[in-house]
Amino acid sequence: MSTDPARIVGSDQVFGRAAVLLLSLVLPAAVVRATPQSSTSSQKAAKSDYALIYGTVWGPDDHTVAGVPISIRKASDKKPKWQLVSDRRGEFAQRVPVGNQDYIVQADIKVPKGEPKPEVTVHIDDDERKDIGIHLSK
Repeated sequence: MSTDPARIVGSDQVFGRAAVLLLSLVLPAAVVRATPQSSTSSQKAAKSDYALIYGTVWGPDDHTVAGVPISIRKASDKKPKWQLVSDRRGEFAQRVPVGNQDYIVQADIKVPKGEPKPEVTVHIDDDERKDIGIHLSK
């Protein structure tokens, strides 16, 4: 006696069909829930709690310089609050608090006596990104 495998309906096939049916009902509801409710909620999510100072260190030959120590401080402070090092592309980034504030970004390198270290003043108003460049002399 031979049986046709297509005619046999086992519990595995019944369970599989039930799972497919359940997913076809639940999945569209999950997709609808995952979409944003309104444009105002996405605008609130876009507002951040910080501003960003993003910089690049340039050498005297106009190529980027890696491994340069960078210090960032508020213009009203004497000591730096953040210490960074430029990455392999000569870039660095630091989050700073939102608000009307000036920051001094300085390359901590040895310079001849009497010469100032290369520095840039950055003004932050709100949750914004400021791109700067620090140019090193010979």
